Amino acid sequence: MNDKITKSSIYIIFTLILFYQACSSRGEKNELSNKPIYQEELRPQFHFSPKTNWTNDPNGMVYYEGTYHLFFQHNPVGIDWGNMTWGHAVSEDMVHWEELDDEIHPDKLGTIFSGTATIDWDNSAGLQDGDEKTIVAFYTYCGPCEQFGKPGGDEPFTQAMAYSTDGGKTFTKYSGNPILGNQTGGSDRDPKVFWHEPSGKWVMTLFLDYNSIKESNRVPKGSSYNWKFGIFNSDDMITWEQTSELDDLELYECPELFELPVDGNPNNTKWVMWDAPGDYFIGDFDGKTFTRESGKHIGDYGSNFYASQTYNDIPDSDGRRIQIAWMAGGEYPGMPFNQQMSFPTVNTLRTTEDGIRMFREPIQEIENIYVNEFSLSNKLVSPNENPIEGFEAALLDVQLEVEPRGASDFGVMTNELKVRYYVDEEILAAGRHNRQTNHAPLKMKNGRIKLRILIDRSSIEVFGNDGRVSISSNYDGSRTAESGDANIRFFTNGGQLLITSLKIYELSSIWPQS
Repeated sequence: MNDKITKSSIYIIFTLILFYQACSSRGEKNELSNKPIYQEELRPQFHFSPKTNWTNDPNGMVYYEGTYHLFFQHNPVGIDWGNMTWGHAVSEDMVHWEELDDEIHPDKLGTIFSGTATIDWDNSAGLQDGDEKTIVAFYTYCGPCEQFGKPGGDEPFTQAMAYSTDGGKTFTKYSGNPILGNQTGGSDRDPKVFWHEPSGKWVMTLFLDYNSIKESNRVPKGSSYNWKFGIFNSDDMITWEQTSELDDLELYECPELFELPVDGNPNNTKWVMWDAPGDYFIGDFDGKTFTRESGKHIGDYGSNFYASQTYNDIPDSDGRRIQIAWMAGGEYPGMPFNQQMSFPTVNTLRTTEDGIRMFREPIQEIENIYVNEFSLSNKLVSPNENPIEGFEAALLDVQLEVEPRGASDFGVMTNELKVRYYVDEEILAAGRHNRQTNHAPLKMKNGRIKLRILIDRSSIEVFGNDGRVSISSNYDGSRTAESGDANIRFFTNGGQLLITSLKIYELSSIWPQS
């Protein structure tokens, strides 16, 4: 008997392990918590998280025939990062999610890193089978990453594709992978692909890592940023040619390029180049080159917003640019899952006193899970007065507009969280009690401040002045889990303020409860 095990044999064994894990995860038995799957003490109740194991970047976000597809980085066999695979969930409203079997698995070329998906409406790649349009997914092979149960490998970072001819139910890896070889000698990754109508080309943005090149004329001397964002074109989604490279961006991984109208005017549009930490530039794009017109701006001021992606192929009749991020760094001790996604937002460009800026607001579909409402208006509040005394709920959408009348600061707090606005400094702060707090500059508008606060079991997302700034943060919700409610309280210090409008919506869980 030949005692040598081929790579193919190892891959078959690994695939069988993943299949067993996927099958076993379909049951509702939870070995790490005394509650059923989706009802665990720290499980987010209106944010997506996988049934079990580790997750990070959202991937392949695409809309097709009434279904929103969310792929995501997933470890099928462990609670920590590793064995990276594309998980898969679907939704009809981006609020209620159904997790399906993991879709794109590691093979001899490497583990499966982040990427995108889009609809090949005109069969550019020639892969369509029947009347169903082809969904094409692009991803990074991490050859040097752990695979087949052992660290390291001989293959470089490369870009590849897989496709679905059955509406996203199953995917087949392209036989000619990789479609784009390594460009830098480093960890090139995170392809985002979209169709650019004016040029009649497919466009790919790609993170190019030159850190492994000690001397390169493509990296400015003395620069600490040994990476670039590359832009590539293709006619057929298979053969790609680099058209430009963005220098001195000070942006990092997961590049995304998209067009938005300014102030809702379809005749006045700008392009946005976005990165993993949520920083962005505004500029123009001609199909080959992005030209920035502004300095770097901050898309989210929280410490737990990362690797966001927006949906491809949202119908023109909808027209929204919808974004989901990985809420990185969450704490879920004793839970069968690890990490979660942000709540989907609509991203728009609007003119401000500082120039054109990105605004982010929760999607309207959150109304699908409203169950109870508390409201008041034109209420003058003094220090040590709590106008929402007695309202108790753990899952909340708080919408508040106030006019300071001498108050130095004000806000809302729960058992573990505090959102505070400092009037004189015009600073919005949000985070845990007695822990590092995230801050965002936020000017009053017409003497008032508007706040939108989403509170889940393990996360808080704060939006100021209709999404002019946002702060996304995770927290350990153990105390809230123990008490069963968020015990929300309103406070003001230093003087009075007028609550012109306050609405608090209790939210239902998006998960099955039996």
